[in-house]
Amino acid sequence: MSRRAPGARPNRQIIATNRRARHDYSILDTYEAGIALTGTEVKSLRDGKASLADSFATVDDGEVWLRNVHIPEYHHGTWTNHAPRRNRKLLLHRHEIDTLIGKIRDGNLTLVPLSLYFAEGKVKVDLALARGKQARDKRQDLARREAQREVTRALGRRVKGMS
Repeated sequence: MSRRAPGARPNRQIIATNRRARHDYSILDTYEAGIALTGTEVKSLRDGKASLADSFATVDDGEVWLRNVHIPEYHHGTWTNHAPRRNRKLLLHRHEIDTLIGKIRDGNLTLVPLSLYFAEGKVKVDLALARGKQARDKRQDLARREAQREVTRALGRRVKGMS
C-alpha cells in the first residue's frame, strides 16, 4: 500500500479558479474547506463547469456559507436538479470557524473562495481570509510586477550575452 509523504498535497483536479480574487484582495490566510453538495452538483462539477466570479463566504450562526457560486444544472438531470446559485455550506473544524469569526469581527476582512477542486474524490474549496485592495494598492502591485519583469528580462539578456 503506497503512502503519501507527510505534508504532501493530494492530487488536485482544479474545477474553477477565482482569478479576480488575487487582484482585488490582499490574501492574509488560506483555509481548505469541504463543501456540502447535492448529487447533481457533483456531476456538473465533474463536467468541469462552475464559476467563482463574484462569490464570497459568510459566517451565519456559527456556520460558514458559500454564496453566489454558479454551478449550472446537470444536463442529464430531471426534476431533482439543483438551483444554480444556491447557498452551500462549507465544512470546517469548529476551531477554524471560531478563528475566522474572531478575525472577521476584529478587522475589515472578508472570506473569498480562490479555487474549487477535487481532492481524493471530494470537492474542496480554497478559502482566503482577505482584505480588499484600493485602486492605489492595485497600481502599486502592477508597478512592482512590471519592475520585477524588467529585472528578469535584463538578467536574461545578460546571461545570454546580448547586452
